[in-house]
Amino acid sequence: MEAGNPLLDDYVLGLTGKRRPKVCFLPTASGDADHYVVRFYRQFATRCDASHVSLFRRDREGVESDFANHLLAQDLIYVGGGNVVSMLGAWRAHGLQAVLRRAWRQGTVLCGPSAGSLCWFAEALTAFHSEPYRVQGLGLLPHSNCVHYDAEPRRRAEYRRFVGDGMRPGYAADDGAALHFRGKELARVVSSRPRSRAYRVEPVGGEVVETPLDVHYLGTRMPELATA
Repeated sequence: MEAGNPLLDDYVLGLTGKRRPKVCFLPTASGDADHYVVRFYRQFATRCDASHVSLFRRDREGVESDFANHLLAQDLIYVGGGNVVSMLGAWRAHGLQAVLRRAWRQGTVLCGPSAGSLCWFAEALTAFHSEPYRVQGLGLLPHSNCVHYDAEPRRRAEYRRFVGDGMRPGYAADDGAALHFRGKELARVVSSRPRSRAYRVEPVGGEVVETPLDVHYLGTRMPELATA
């Protein structure tokens, strides 16, 4: 939902393989903020069967009363940004973590920016209205993750420090860059901005090394992705 730039949204919709996919938005990390939900529908409702699940508001009783079956019927689940710690706590309280794991295992496309990226990994670095610190995610991906890598220099320095101090090796992404995993392995990196970058971050020989990853800018022709 990048303002004026639909490239990443178009990309994730394309991953479903459906002409009109079922897409559900989880705005939990923002406290189910109205403006975020409205932005989602403006971006997606004309192109897919759009819905959202609210855990803080009972404004869509038919969905919230059976959110598990609703989520498992989706082609794409889009998790919004915000406070990843609060989001994971709310998911745990409502049993959503197990539902999302089932969705992942059945092949549902899972995506999201910021907190919606951090949540899928075993470990992540968050800095939501605080000093950067380490959090445990859902663990679908056995790596660590750091977002906003170009926008917040302090976060970048702290991620390197945490990886050096024992956090799992992982992946960092600039704003506008997206890490596309198939199963547990990184398949490719794409971006909605020509200069956005992503990195593999890991300890090598007693120091933390950032290895730049190949990034495909979505404003140019997309190469075919090899399948096993």
